Amino acid sequence: MEAYLDNSATTQIDVQVLERMERVYREDFGNPSSRHKKGLEAERYVKIAREEISATLKCNPEEILFTSGGTESNNTALLGVAYANCRRGMHIVTTAFEHASVYEPLCFLEQQGFRITYLKPDLDGSVSAEAVKNALCPDTILVSVMAVNNEVGAVMDFEAIGREVKAFNPEIVYHVDAIQAYGKLRIYPKRQNIDLLSVSAHKLHGPKGCGFLFIREKTKIKPLLYGGGQQKGMRSGTENVPGIAGMGLAAKLASEQLLLNAEWLYELKEHFANELETVEGSVIHLVDEEDGTKCPQKLRTERLRRLAPHIMSVGFFGVRAEVLLHALEEKGIYVSSGSACSSNHPAISGTLKAIDANQDLLDATVRFSFCKDTTKEELSYTAEVLRQLLPLLRRFRRK
Repeated sequence: MEAYLDNSATTQIDVQVLERMERVYREDFGNPSSRHKKGLEAERYVKIAREEISATLKCNPEEILFTSGGTESNNTALLGVAYANCRRGMHIVTTAFEHASVYEPLCFLEQQGFRITYLKPDLDGSVSAEAVKNALCPDTILVSVMAVNNEVGAVMDFEAIGREVKAFNPEIVYHVDAIQAYGKLRIYPKRQNIDLLSVSAHKLHGPKGCGFLFIREKTKIKPLLYGGGQQKGMRSGTENVPGIAGMGLAAKLASEQLLLNAEWLYELKEHFANELETVEGSVIHLVDEEDGTKCPQKLRTERLRRLAPHIMSVGFFGVRAEVLLHALEEKGIYVSSGSACSSNHPAISGTLKAIDANQDLLDATVRFSFCKDTTKEELSYTAEVLRQLLPLLRRFRRK
């Protein structure tokens, strides 16, 4: 059996999405900036995708900026706002466990003289609206938080944070990295005081290399790319029409199936948590106690449902994550030891340290992430393999 449990890294493209993209590649391959029939056909796909995506967010189609993915969306949001608003202030508020595509641009801005406040999460893995409120000051121009942490699945109360930000100063730009949340949680930016929202298509059964940034009308932001003036000058360059077309349909399908899929994903998490009861030395972060004490079932269900529906971060005492990852791979089980974007530069997870995870689990944690196509049989198989592998790997480590 094969079990792909790394859906936070990427998902398999949906068949319907692939069919739409193939049609664009084969038949409607024109440049959307061309004024002849082929160009107009391509432009129509871009228009349709813009409408499909905006419908899921209840925003205007013109507020959707197509990008190459989550990293570009986050960079555009952070750098574009910082450059456009630096005369008004140079203070930015964020959390201590953001994705690298947020953290690294902020480090760059710090080198340019901006002051960054990094808020540590509470033990439940979230940063409170009160903490954000207390960090704001007269020269704050930007607040950036991730809706769902990509490693442990903690969900921020991003709506409450938005209220506090705008109550303090409506001119502060509020950015939400929704790359792990969009398609899993309902997000309506205008109702939730969100000015900028980053999304990546390949996290929701769409194509890689494509994403979007919601930019609320009248948000003060500068472009990062200059050239032919496409997308009203906010991102010059010929649009990736097949990717955009596919992303539009992926967004539509994810929105239509959101409640059904979320319920299935929570059911999968509950099933896997039950299986892990018999896996010695396992700890579900933000659910079990960090000393390995299993959480009572009723409380466990409550804690699991506080987290994002698709992510489970599990520590295994006495085994290095990298060793376990490759041992599982040999059995046809695919997981990750953290963010895929940082997998080539392994280090102790800042997220796990931020939530005060057990020191012995900092390099012994694996992320299991599910999708609508994941089955209980795959999870039962994974648990059985863990029961077989862990005693062997622990003996090997002791030697």
